[in-house]
Amino acid sequence: MNRLFTAAVVYLVLGLGSGLFYREFTKANDFVEGGATQLSVVHTHLLTLGFLAMLIVLALEKAFTLSASPLFGWFFWVYNAGVLLTSAMMVWHGSLTVLGQESNAAIAGIAGLGHIVVTAGLVLLMMALRKGIVAAKAVPAGGADAPSEASV
Repeated sequence: MNRLFTAAVVYLVLGLGSGLFYREFTKANDFVEGGATQLSVVHTHLLTLGFLAMLIVLALEKAFTLSASPLFGWFFWVYNAGVLLTSAMMVWHGSLTVLGQESNAAIAGIAGLGHIVVTAGLVLLMMALRKGIVAAKAVPAGGADAPSEASV
């Protein structure tokens, strides 16, 4: 659970920092206010896919002990790699736009790969969540140590 909390805090800092970077970088380069650049959405992507997603997974971990599944570790690293790769490509592409330079197909391809990795991470999360739900269902309502009605 500590790893999830730490990831949420890191994404909060990155998300807020990217919003600051967008504002200051566009002003410093005299970029047209309101002009289209991917830098404007990095902030919301990091806060939503990073900060909020990690807080939701933290709550799911508390409820279903997702970390009991070996899939959970895979989810954590795969998902975070995908979010960071996607966000990095958005920053790179957006910075090129602000500087008046052309992007290239490699940036788009790597960003697409980042999206695929995020998707794979979400699939792993759903698989770990399913195992957690099934395991929670198998435990009696009063817990594993609760006396059964037959023994009372």
